[in-house]
Amino acid sequence: MLDIVIEARKASLAPGMDVRRILPFRQRRMVGPFIFMDHAGPVDVQPPLVHSLDVLPHPHIGLSTVSYLFGGQVTHRDSLGVEQIILPGEVNWMTAGSGIAHSERFEDPATLAGGNLEMIQTWVALPEKDEEAAPAFDNYKPNQLPIFTDSGVWMRLIAGDAYGLKNGVKTHSPLFYLHVVLETGARFGLPKEHSERGLYLAKGTLEVAGRRYTAGQMLVFTKGADPMLLALEPTTLMLLGGEPLGERFIWWNFVSSRKERIEQAKSDWQEGRIVLPPNDNLEFVPLPEDKSKPAGSPAPQALS
Repeated sequence: MLDIVIEARKASLAPGMDVRRILPFRQRRMVGPFIFMDHAGPVDVQPPLVHSLDVLPHPHIGLSTVSYLFGGQVTHRDSLGVEQIILPGEVNWMTAGSGIAHSERFEDPATLAGGNLEMIQTWVALPEKDEEAAPAFDNYKPNQLPIFTDSGVWMRLIAGDAYGLKNGVKTHSPLFYLHVVLETGARFGLPKEHSERGLYLAKGTLEVAGRRYTAGQMLVFTKGADPMLLALEPTTLMLLGGEPLGERFIWWNFVSSRKERIEQAKSDWQEGRIVLPPNDNLEFVPLPEDKSKPAGSPAPQALS
């Protein structure tokens, strides 16, 4: 039934900004097309330190970044000229394709007071035919994302299809991604439409087949398994998965089915061939030292 349990690892992105990194994991690199997952926050910093949390302009290729907030707000700027504030319940879906640069800045100190900022960042690998697609960005409002409620269950479909729900979020391969909130005692089953399925426990405690699982764990289930999830307290889950795409290499913020494409992306960023956001181009994240790691090493540095 359970394929693997992944324990989130602590990663520090900036002073005051520690994240729980779930994917990639050495024994499980992807779940469906999802190749990266970070859980940031709740973040509580003093106003003078707010800008130290900013994620400066940095590049991506071969993937879509997906930003989803539980609380707070973040300002996104990218090399397409897009400037978008993302709020809780919205989805920022940025497809890097052949190459894009973007920043994420925390420009409203009030949103960080009292630990309000909390967000989930995922990367979705692209099918080979779409890895060099033109970059694109979309923001989806809560009223574009269907919600389902039942006894003790609330869930929002972020992308894809599951439980008969669909929405207009543009994806490139079969997948599902949901935000689920369970009341104490609620029972819940996994969607059956996809071959690879996992859940991340953002808050709370679950019982599955007589065993307890707690916040910070990802459970990945075997194909065809039909587990029943029991919430032992108020619990928040992120459900995700889909159809596998095949092997992908990941280095820093680059994802590709070809190692040589990763090397090209390194050169493109170093030589300025991936342009900076026109409205945020005074600073950027330099290419990190390679340290002779192969392109398949899990070394992503940025939040998204």
